[in-house]
Amino acid sequence: MSETTPAPRPRPFEPVAWPVRTKRLLIRPVTPDDFGRLYEIRAIPEVTQWLTGRPASYQDYVERYGTPERLTSTLVIELGATIIGDLFLGVETPYSQVEVRDRADGSQAAIGWLIDPAYVGQGYATEAAAEMLRICFEDLGLRRVVAGAFADNAASLRVMAKIGMRIEGRTVRGSLHRDLGWVDGVEAAVLAEEWRAKPR
Repeated sequence: MSETTPAPRPRPFEPVAWPVRTKRLLIRPVTPDDFGRLYEIRAIPEVTQWLTGRPASYQDYVERYGTPERLTSTLVIELGATIIGDLFLGVETPYSQVEVRDRADGSQAAIGWLIDPAYVGQGYATEAAAEMLRICFEDLGLRRVVAGAFADNAASLRVMAKIGMRIEGRTVRGSLHRDLGWVDGVEAAVLAEEWRAKPR
């Protein structure tokens, strides 16, 4: 990873009072007890179509997502007593010049979301992602949140728009998809002041 593209830096979720509740959902940090259900969701072809990785087995899932880095950047979405998806929240340092890097350190988050297809179309992803923005800006005090997706992932692009993120860039055949080959990608973001200015 070069100086111009800093790696996401995991940050513990201690500043947040867990669990967090929205109108219909409960959001909390992942635990190893959740792995079985989360693997079930990530093993669904409709889900893995747009994910960065497709676990080959439960053991493969545990090796990828049971690391300390993932445990401190993954949240679980519950509807009642059922886990219906998960969220990624990675605090990172955006590009900055060396002399001011301490001011940029840990000021931005990259987020992501996924929902079990059985629960798609009911606004759960939007509700959970919107709450994640609130956590980023109010609880963690971040200044900017970013998200990326394959351009053909229409469902994720809709969520980005609904929670107030703007498309900042589109790469032309800049992302390699395991089945589709080289495809377009989309980058979206929202600033804390933009988020605070919008009614919710």
